[in-house]
Amino acid sequence: MTTPLIDPFARAITYLRVSVTDRCDFRCVYCMSENMTFLPKKELLTLEELDRMCSTFVKLGVEKLRITGGEPLVRRGIMTFFNAMGRHLESGALKELTLTTNGSQLARFADDLYAAGVRRVNLSLDTLDEAKFAEVTRWGRLPQVMKGIDAAQRAGLRIKINAVALKGFNEDELFEMTEWCAARDMDLTWIEVMPMGDIGNESRIGQYWSLKDLRQSLAERYTLTDLAERTGGPARYVRLEETGQKIGFITPLTHNFCESCNRVRLTCTGELFMCLGQEDVADLRPALRNFPTMDAPLEEAIRAAIALKPKGHDFDYSRQTVDGRVSRHMSHTGG
Repeated sequence: MTTPLIDPFARAITYLRVSVTDRCDFRCVYCMSENMTFLPKKELLTLEELDRMCSTFVKLGVEKLRITGGEPLVRRGIMTFFNAMGRHLESGALKELTLTTNGSQLARFADDLYAAGVRRVNLSLDTLDEAKFAEVTRWGRLPQVMKGIDAAQRAGLRIKINAVALKGFNEDELFEMTEWCAARDMDLTWIEVMPMGDIGNESRIGQYWSLKDLRQSLAERYTLTDLAERTGGPARYVRLEETGQKIGFITPLTHNFCESCNRVRLTCTGELFMCLGQEDVADLRPALRNFPTMDAPLEEAIRAAIALKPKGHDFDYSRQTVDGRVSRHMSHTGG
């Protein structure tokens, strides 16, 4: 048996998030600037290199693989990669292959994703108002996303809606989004906005809506029951007794989740970030490209990177300054 990946704080690393592209067909205001300079395509790992990289992580004990971007479904030929990862599901080495998407391409790919072994999709959606959706995504169109949700549910994919809590933007839609998700049998997770990258004139402090306040608002209308359930990610869950649905809270700022972190993030260029909120990075490309027929150098490089995984991040808004912020955009690291 290959020795599993254990970090310096005795946490087993079983979850890999992989950005397959930094490109996106939206320009969400909390994620990137409108006029982004994307990486030259030659710097991106090829689909074959992504296969080899992810397969090595699976060999070393990764059991959950989440494909992210940018928007992963805008990468040319991406289903080739999903189909390749499906072999690890069939062997039992990989327990789950999932996707985070903005939904814009789901109508095209939903059936193919299900055929490749994907069963759950996280879909980023911050508002049900068409005009506000166009405002927050800059380039996105809500009807296109709604068609994608319809197609995904017809294909048998379980959808979870991820909504970024934005003060003064979607506070007034809290109950509407809750009821809409309940009616469509979709879980809903709220995420605190994180200090990632230069986003132009947008203010992180101005955007910040504490999930403590959001939860309190929910509790005024619904009966909330805390759940012990964890899905391998950072969310804490409650059940709304009146609707039976599950609501998640991802709170890197008011309550970080570092003590149980079991994940690392691979960028589309082969850089491994051991923590979303730290700048520590390990470049795995030399081990991948300089030894195309040897697995040992890549395995050793991965183990060396995991040995550097920090205890936690330093995101902090409490002093009304964005302490602990990182310079890279979320689309580069993988959303």
